[in-house]
Amino acid sequence: MTNVLVLYYSSYGHIATLASAVADGVRRAGAHATIKRVPELVPEHVARSAGYCLAPDVPEASVGELAEYDAIVIGTPTRFGNMAAQMKNFLDQAGGLWARDALVGKVGSVFTSTGSQHGGQESTLLSTHTVLLHLGMVVVGLPYTFKGQLRMDEITGGSPYGASTLADDGHGGNRQPSANELEAARFQGSHVARIASALAGTAAQERVAA
Repeated sequence: MTNVLVLYYSSYGHIATLASAVADGVRRAGAHATIKRVPELVPEHVARSAGYCLAPDVPEASVGELAEYDAIVIGTPTRFGNMAAQMKNFLDQAGGLWARDALVGKVGSVFTSTGSQHGGQESTLLSTHTVLLHLGMVVVGLPYTFKGQLRMDEITGGSPYGASTLADDGHGGNRQPSANELEAARFQGSHVARIASALAGTAAQERVAA
């Protein structure tokens, strides 16, 4: 069975919610989904005072285990148009995997959140893609076959680069992922799983032929 890791960082729960939807999509496609988070860098007392969702029930990932999966779907909130420091710190430790080509040919994908409609969703997705490409991964986005990203009747995240959500309602409130945004995440999870399964099958055939 194709194994997909949904690897995320979430301060206030929006990315964690999308991660669950991505994992649902992976399972819809008949693959196995594992959800893990990267370690928090903020001191615990600071995180608690800021209202962070610390999610102690979600296991932390180790960098070394990334090579065990056929695909990795990364979820990170936007920080000034780029991935959060927690996720960057984690990925910066993957030099050993890079040196031995451990992630080459595996599928990589990204989803994100911002506090506003134009808060850097696409730049975060694309800059994270750059890291995946350096690791030799096959980058997969959210194709326009998901028609929900063409909607004009509501405010919604989602782009061809990956699923996304808006975390603020524009009045200082806490907006949760919409039904359309969650379905985008599920679609992306299924899409990643199908492509990873196809690539894994091709690789297996090549090994047999060799």
